[in-house]
Amino acid sequence: MPNRIRTPASTPVPVPALAGPLPVLAAAVLWGTTGTAGSLAPAGTPAAATGCAGLALGGLLLLLSDRTARSLPRTCPPRERRLLLLGALAVAGYPVTFYPAVARTGVAVATVIALGSAPVFTGLLAWLTGGPRPTPRWACATSIAVLGCALLVLGPQLGGDGTPMDLPGVLLAALAGLCYAVYSLVGGRLITRGHPSAGVMGAMFGAAAVLVLPVLLLTDTHRLATPRGALVVLHLGVITTFLAYRLFGRGLRHTTAQTATTLTLAEPAVAAVLGVTTLAERLPTTSWTGLTVLTLALALLTTPEDTPTREE
Repeated sequence: MPNRIRTPASTPVPVPALAGPLPVLAAAVLWGTTGTAGSLAPAGTPAAATGCAGLALGGLLLLLSDRTARSLPRTCPPRERRLLLLGALAVAGYPVTFYPAVARTGVAVATVIALGSAPVFTGLLAWLTGGPRPTPRWACATSIAVLGCALLVLGPQLGGDGTPMDLPGVLLAALAGLCYAVYSLVGGRLITRGHPSAGVMGAMFGAAAVLVLPVLLLTDTHRLATPRGALVVLHLGVITTFLAYRLFGRGLRHTTAQTATTLTLAEPAVAAVLGVTTLAERLPTTSWTGLTVLTLALALLTTPEDTPTREE
């Protein structure tokens, strides 16, 4: 979206400096509850089935709750229609890769690889597809945030309490990071072209909900039909998908996809705090150091350099 939009009166209207970062950080807080919620799923439930069930519910809610989401694929030009399809494929690919990665490598390793690689993928893909070169400030903040994220979630492993790395799980987590980068970029591009954020997110996630249905049909999902399983799916669908991506889409209207994916590194910090406060987990000193480093990096990224304006 341009920094300045003409209105009949051409009156400059200040855009709040945190209009983009705050909704993205709020979404990251909600995503941080995913691990805790997933740990409450009935034992024996396939990881991909849990993730896809949450996506299917949340995607349909995003689609049905916004009229422009249902009309966007018919009204946008063919090039943008192809972008929507690419975004939907990336959205569908995330739970199919991330949740099995968690099952193979554990929450900590999968999270740091997926979320740590996503900002790097996003910056490189944006540059390679004609976007601006990543700024030194973004590169510095992202490098520090990835370091903090690694120290935070890999603290127990670095202390010698971990298990050997599972290479297929690592590759799946990296693919999840690539999927996240792709649909963040696609969503950001479509939103900056003037499409409503709720419509873009609803169209992408609604299509992705349909794409993951075969996974649900081909895996054992009967445990998700229990009260406990249904509550987990409800949380993943309503809170971490529907509400979180509404906020994320709103944030993409006022910030770049590169910055947004870096800001969502706040997710593991929230997950770590929840683990300590609700699951009685203990964090080593290395993890607390990583949490501090990550917090400083996010503060650097969200501190406004100047206040943009627009005309409405």
